[in-house]
Amino acid sequence: MAKKRKKTRKELLKEPDEFITLSGKLIKFGVAHKNQLIYGLATIVALALIVSGIRFFSIRAENKAAELLNQSLAKYESVKDDNKPLEAFERVSADFQLILDKYGRKDSGKVARLTYANICYDAGKYEQAMGLYNTSLKDFEENPLIHNQILSSLGYCWEQLNDYAAAAGYFEKLASAPEAAISADALFHLGWLYEKLQQPEKSKASYNKLLSDHQDFIYIDIVKEKMAG
Repeated sequence: MAKKRKKTRKELLKEPDEFITLSGKLIKFGVAHKNQLIYGLATIVALALIVSGIRFFSIRAENKAAELLNQSLAKYESVKDDNKPLEAFERVSADFQLILDKYGRKDSGKVARLTYANICYDAGKYEQAMGLYNTSLKDFEENPLIHNQILSSLGYCWEQLNDYAAAAGYFEKLASAPEAAISADALFHLGWLYEKLQQPEKSKASYNKLLSDHQDFIYIDIVKEKMAG
């Protein structure tokens, strides 16, 4: 087989370089499609700016909501320290409503809603508190601990309104909660509520479960005396 002749340096220099040829083609494509490339780049930049802007304003709104919440809480505590929960409620009600109106969907706004619900409860505004608690149930449905605490608060609201059947419905949901403190408190309240509803067998069953499952409950001695009597 004949040996392939090696090209001379002069011949190699006359041939087009592959990189230069490819670069030339890309340049020609860029020139021919410059408008499309410019528009495409502009779109990418615009999208990046929009995402960055949304994030910036979202963070700024979150920070503003947190700042307003801290200010409102400080005002509330300054009045409540004098054991005036109703006056404290009246002093901060407009502040909390402003936070909910402007930032209700932000994390700090959701915390503000739950905090305001507790303030309403302490002031004896049980129906208003329940409205806020029901919204907070949706806000914290992915957080079982807070969600269960809100259910407990709703039970307390109905209890304060003397609707013992409605209150019992909430505490029944919590009687088997994984959090021992919530479960024990629910069973204790169920025992009392079923007494009020004149359902002694259910009351006894709730107290017995409390005795068997929660020996360290803060009011366990009261329950023992009640069952012994």
